[in-house]
Amino acid sequence: MTAAASTDADLGDLPSWNLADLYPAPDAPELEAAFDEAKQKADSLAADYEGKLATLSGAEMANAVRRYEELSEIMGRIMSYAGLLYQQDTSDAASGQFYGNCQGRVTDISTPIVFFTLEMNKIDDAVLEKQIAESADLARYKPWIERLRSFRPYQLSDELEKFLHDQSVVGSSAWVRLYDDHLASLRFEIDGEELPIEAALNQLSDSDRSKRETAAHSLAKVFEANLPIFTRVTNTLVKEKEVEDRWRKLPTPQSGRHLANHVEPEVVDALRDAVQNAYPKLSHRYYALKAKWLGLEKLEYWDRNAPLPEKDDRKIPWTEARDTVLDAYGGFDPEMANLARRFFDEQWIDAPVRPGKASGAFAHPTVTTAHPYVLVNYLGKTRDVMTLAHELGHGVHQLLAAGQGELLSHTPLTLAETASVFGEMLTFQSLLKAETDKGRRKALLAGKVEDMLNTVVRQISFYEFENRVHAARKEGELTSDQIGQLWMDVAHESLGPSINLVDEYAAFWTYVSHFVHAPFYVYAYAFGDGLVNALYARYQEGEDGFQQRYFDMLKAGGAKHHSELLKPFGLDASDPAFWDQGLSLISSMIDELEAMEA
Repeated sequence: MTAAASTDADLGDLPSWNLADLYPAPDAPELEAAFDEAKQKADSLAADYEGKLATLSGAEMANAVRRYEELSEIMGRIMSYAGLLYQQDTSDAASGQFYGNCQGRVTDISTPIVFFTLEMNKIDDAVLEKQIAESADLARYKPWIERLRSFRPYQLSDELEKFLHDQSVVGSSAWVRLYDDHLASLRFEIDGEELPIEAALNQLSDSDRSKRETAAHSLAKVFEANLPIFTRVTNTLVKEKEVEDRWRKLPTPQSGRHLANHVEPEVVDALRDAVQNAYPKLSHRYYALKAKWLGLEKLEYWDRNAPLPEKDDRKIPWTEARDTVLDAYGGFDPEMANLARRFFDEQWIDAPVRPGKASGAFAHPTVTTAHPYVLVNYLGKTRDVMTLAHELGHGVHQLLAAGQGELLSHTPLTLAETASVFGEMLTFQSLLKAETDKGRRKALLAGKVEDMLNTVVRQISFYEFENRVHAARKEGELTSDQIGQLWMDVAHESLGPSINLVDEYAAFWTYVSHFVHAPFYVYAYAFGDGLVNALYARYQEGEDGFQQRYFDMLKAGGAKHHSELLKPFGLDASDPAFWDQGLSLISSMIDELEAMEA
């Protein structure tokens, strides 16, 4: 499945994925053989081990886990292929049907092995400790086992867990797919042209204020017209989560995310509190400064991401974006650039904006026996270059962590943003160092501040919005107006008095797909940004061996807790001062921008 590269007169040739590294085609014999192999392995795993895990020796348990991991890899490869094919064009009925059929078949195949993790959680601590002590091969999986058993108090009966597994394909997964399909199908009329959502949102950062306003009104009009379906999806998914959480006796709606991230609730609370307390000295102060730059008493909401008058508004060709990121990575360590270069050379990136293509950007790790794929919607802006640097950071991280194997390679979300945000910081510092024009330097610095505010302040406000929506939904079904009011409340608090949020902005919660795909995911961005700010400060100190310690951290994947990974750098995320240090970096950049006005 090699999609033809797209050529843009300003941007040059934009690459598209070659998915043949996963499977040659949806009807390829190799894919059907993979389904057959997965079914055989699942059935034999159940036949050999169901009801017996607690009786196994350490070596036998290690073999069972290895077989479970091999099966996970086969199913992961199938769903990665189906998902990536679908993300290329969510409006294509054939790829949508293929994705749905694959999801259904994998769910059916994996039903016999639902017992595996459930039964592992029932093993007595002393028995499991004895098994681990007997086998070095099993001991290697201990971090995965510990994360698995952290859910032990919230596990339901085997029968209920199997029901939830089977029902998922027509439950939350179906609602998520409905959301994705509907969002991708929306078109926004701007200056007589029908644009998909990614291109329409891009207009909000246009240098022409009238274009920004036109785009904002068009976005709001379409969002408002589609509020009933977005509200229904939200009410259903939030209620479904509340029901399952209640049955599992999870203490809060956020608990499942914290457990999955292997992070303590108090650490996340410390991050949230630090950011919210810093709103006045960060976002409130910056947007007041930006209003002054643009000659406005207050910014309208469509001015928030407006470029500064000094900004170079040219379109950056793809080859220049590639070289900029690779040079920045190479300046840190040549090996980092070599890993990132593979994404360009081996067709692991899908860059063009196309109707029906998934919005935003991501790096999908696929499986450890293959390689990651990166999706961006490249429009040639400096922010797009930063997005490319961000997603390639994820890709490099995923390549390095692959050595841990399928069960240990996946990094908890709190640390999953580390390499991506670090890659952005390297690229920004490289651009800033090379810029000699005072006006463009100011614009570049302001752009970075805005990106950091979007990563820290905006994402924590999103997290607060989710908290309030989930709390309010417990009292009953929410109307579109109620959800919109919660959205407006947190926006006013986080953005401050220098941005005018008119009534139509109340519908803009609808396009934030993280609320649907991964509830409470968003704090991971702020976690990652604060962590990287602290890491980068250590790097700037020029300590010997920093690069090697950094690569060791990425190679660990999900095999270590965040406290263990940060210890070699002298950092501790449980210390409130840790978060203040990261926020101080943003504040100091705003100080520098204010000084330019003196």
